[in-house]
Amino acid sequence: MLLAKVAVPVPLGQAFTYSVPPELELRRGARVLCDFGRRRLLGIVLEIADREPEVPPEKLKPIRALVDPEPVLPEELLDFLLELARYYLAPVGEVMRLALPAVERGVARSLGDLGGARTVGRSVQLARALPGDASALSKGQALAVHQALLERGPTELAALSREFKSARAAVKRLEALGLAQVERVVAERDPFRAQVERDVPPELTQAQAEAVRRISEPLSARERAAFLLYGVTGSGKTEVYLRAVELAIRAGTGVAVLVPEIALTPQLVGRFRARLGERIAVLHSGLRDGDRHAMWQSLRRGEVQIVVGARSALFAPVQNLGLICVDEEHDGSFKQEEGVRYNARDMALLRAHRAGAVCVLGSATPSLASELAVREGRLTRLVLPDRARAHAVLPRVELVDLRRVGPGPTGHKLLSLSLHRAIEKTLDERGQVILFLNRRGFAPSLICESCGVVVECPSCAVAMTLHRSGRPRLACHYCDRTTPVPERCASCKSPSLSEEGAGTERIESSLAEAFPAARIARLDRDVAAGAKSEPILERMRRREIDVLVGTQMVTKGHDLPFVTLVGVLNADAALSMPDFRAAERTFHLLVQVAGRAGRGQSPGSVLIQTWQPEHPAVRLAAHHDVDAFVERELRDREELGYPPFRRLALVRIDAVEESRAREAADRLARLARRAAGPRVEVLGPAPAPLARLRNRYRFRFLVRAVERAELRPVLLAVARAGADRAVRVAIDVDPMSML
Repeated sequence: MLLAKVAVPVPLGQAFTYSVPPELELRRGARVLCDFGRRRLLGIVLEIADREPEVPPEKLKPIRALVDPEPVLPEELLDFLLELARYYLAPVGEVMRLALPAVERGVARSLGDLGGARTVGRSVQLARALPGDASALSKGQALAVHQALLERGPTELAALSREFKSARAAVKRLEALGLAQVERVVAERDPFRAQVERDVPPELTQAQAEAVRRISEPLSARERAAFLLYGVTGSGKTEVYLRAVELAIRAGTGVAVLVPEIALTPQLVGRFRARLGERIAVLHSGLRDGDRHAMWQSLRRGEVQIVVGARSALFAPVQNLGLICVDEEHDGSFKQEEGVRYNARDMALLRAHRAGAVCVLGSATPSLASELAVREGRLTRLVLPDRARAHAVLPRVELVDLRRVGPGPTGHKLLSLSLHRAIEKTLDERGQVILFLNRRGFAPSLICESCGVVVECPSCAVAMTLHRSGRPRLACHYCDRTTPVPERCASCKSPSLSEEGAGTERIESSLAEAFPAARIARLDRDVAAGAKSEPILERMRRREIDVLVGTQMVTKGHDLPFVTLVGVLNADAALSMPDFRAAERTFHLLVQVAGRAGRGQSPGSVLIQTWQPEHPAVRLAAHHDVDAFVERELRDREELGYPPFRRLALVRIDAVEESRAREAADRLARLARRAAGPRVEVLGPAPAPLARLRNRYRFRFLVRAVERAELRPVLLAVARAGADRAVRVAIDVDPMSML
């Protein structure tokens, strides 16, 4: 009997067996329509075999229809996804969804009982003029529309309707007279397509040329290899990626380039198109479904060979994959924190290895995991020690001790006198300023001056943030709940509510008062989430902004050549987080944001304000001393038994009732200890640092082992344990956030 194992999009860690009707010719990676309970779902064929079923044949459900004559997932990508599901103990159907755009996943709803391929995506109506004289038949609008069609050729009806008041009626009249034709076509969609001038490749520095040479050897030989491209900020890592991509395309292979933030995508796409033309697809979560589908189809059909995007671009159906580049590989944004909790940086290495491809990880502040991989011989280090532009040098960095330096004219401690004077000097010299504060809103909290109670979110155990722009409100940055600003304390009814601390919105307001002639803008999720940040960055490049205040969005790899001053308002914010990676994250942030200064003709300077100038992460970042920080942090991690020297998995448990969450955590932790070998530790359970989120109480325990394989039986025991339906259990392998 011909049987097929099918991955269906349900949160269960297994594939399901269906019988294959004799009229269907199935292949691995093809989509099929199948019954699951009372629902009809779209699944992916994982395996086809002619064998006796393990259950009575009459109990097997048949596959209803074959959706695709050709597989939507190539063998290489399918096998990679299966290994990813195994590594992260993730439901295989949910993993398969990562590789399919939403339009494709939703086809099942409209297919009904029918099989066969179907054109999906945004379609448009095109009107075209047919030969004939419209002057004596048609009058007014119809004649004008006909003339427009003759001049322009096929035109979207929607575009005509914006120009002519009765365009649709006019086209209908022309169609009836045989003078026009209307057809429906699938629109080509590319929101990043823009006219860019082809660039002239710059002369490579000696270090860049050596890096390209080392990467070219395995690329030309079609051998697998993995590199860590360590280059100081502004050293020209992107140029190395471009040269490597050119080599891969000439060798007839496909390429994936991953960036950590959507905001970086347009900038990178522009550079790639200026060098390589239009053979590029763009994929990230900020795209509309139709856009994403069109990109995906062009890659699947082999019409383009290069994909650029955020972490989800890792799952693109690139044909004959030969190269993966991961820019800013240290960035925590490569870790997916919901659903399938994968790390795109780690999985890029896996996919490249399985495909026999080359993987290049690039950063000015490499992750400790990558540093250890170099020392153990799993990665080859390539170094770009200097900035690529001859006149560009690393900026001068000054630490401002907030314990000793008072506030400037604004009165805010975070706008110290030293920083205020530096901003004045920079504006006088017509330079641009970036100010980094990783806290959005006007004030991080409201506190009652009478009883000391902080206004907290009703759903989460966190303070609500005051926002003043637009409609004044309190907002929770975890569950997005908003409430009006209270007039009195809910606890003691006192009207004395004090605003504590400062966010980017407050800093922007204070700067506008202190520097009324300066053009000041803000870049955070409140004003420009994701790809919407590009217009603000473009205004910076056109010198239409003098001072840009922002959160982590301003620290990424933006090339803004007129920025000569960077101010870090509070370097200590990330150090206080209950996370063993706090020092590493702080160091990365400080070095990366400092790297935005002095990338053009003029030298740059950086002011880092801190209450802990002696802290190693702050002190070494001020000296751009990556090697010293890595040595110190690796020594501490090894002594304490943390990654990259140990393997971790975090088991998170949450429920609406605190007692049920605690009981489930206790039970699962006991079960994990019974399954653990002698070299596996189970730490906890304990309440999570954020003990309540979205009205659910949260507990967790940690599983730690020397080798990755030793974690698996423990985590499988937890995953297979029956659980209270009111309790959610999530297993996070290689967690990045400990909250």
